[in-house]
Amino acid sequence: MPADSKDHARPLRDRYRDRLCSFNDDIQGTAAVTLAALLAGGMATGCPLGSQCVVILGPGSAGTGISDLLVAALVQEGLSEDEARSRLWLVGRQGLLHTGMRDLRPAQQRYRQPLERLAGWERGPAGEISLAEVVRRVRPTALIGVTGQPGLFTEDVIRTLARQVERPILMPLSNPTAQCEASPADLLAWTEGRALVATGSPFPDVTYQGRTIPISQCNNAYVFPGLGLGVIASGARRVTDEMFLAAARVLSDSVPPQTGCDAPFLPPLAEIRAISRRIALAVGLEAQRQGLARQTSLQEWEQLLDARQWEPRYRPMRPQCRPADRP
Repeated sequence: MPADSKDHARPLRDRYRDRLCSFNDDIQGTAAVTLAALLAGGMATGCPLGSQCVVILGPGSAGTGISDLLVAALVQEGLSEDEARSRLWLVGRQGLLHTGMRDLRPAQQRYRQPLERLAGWERGPAGEISLAEVVRRVRPTALIGVTGQPGLFTEDVIRTLARQVERPILMPLSNPTAQCEASPADLLAWTEGRALVATGSPFPDVTYQGRTIPISQCNNAYVFPGLGLGVIASGARRVTDEMFLAAARVLSDSVPPQTGCDAPFLPPLAEIRAISRRIALAVGLEAQRQGLARQTSLQEWEQLLDARQWEPRYRPMRPQCRPADRP
């Protein structure tokens, strides 16, 4: 069926998600892992998702994708869509997104803050509202970076945030490492070791005042293997936001019990195989609940899942001959 001109203007993911069994891992997978980290971080800090205020630096496809899934999760917890969006503050090159801005993409327009809410806020030379002003005014519990630009989580911004929140959640997610919005070592130094830090790229543990603090990697590899397995094994006809919500909640529930301030708030990547199976199980059950896959008993579904999960097995290597001995 040919698409009309409006259809061509839509992102590929939105254009085909209701026609083909497909998803965008960079957007939806990243969003699911970020949501899982916020859920787990909230459990560690005593600030559940419904009580969090989140600032997202970088309102591109990743930033708006994260926002969309956060809104879906908050709605699932009982908030209205308007209430959920009011908890999210998106900041781009022209500053905070607000209703006085023009030429924003539809995905960004959903997250414009009303101008009347910003009365009296300090503005820059071009009328922009900076990240520093947003942090000072809204007192966020979490700060997420998806800009691809290094150094945007400045010392002043982080120290201001740390004065307002006992245990801030800081997620500079841009990769590779050189593009990270701030290094974990700096973030922990600027927050006196109180922050929960997750990054998009792998970073070593940070030593701070005699403590060894692990840095969780907020990597979409936590989600897409299990989600793909669940879709294939269940025969789901579509991939929905509810499946990503199910995956995120399984991942957050897989975090080891917190034993102190220095415990990671995502599970070790070495456990990805077991986590993937749990995610696949939840995704398939969600597909059945939505009428997108054949109804089965739990026992039958687990058998289907086990039959589909690939296990790498390598034959032992044996030399067929050996080099001739040298004289």
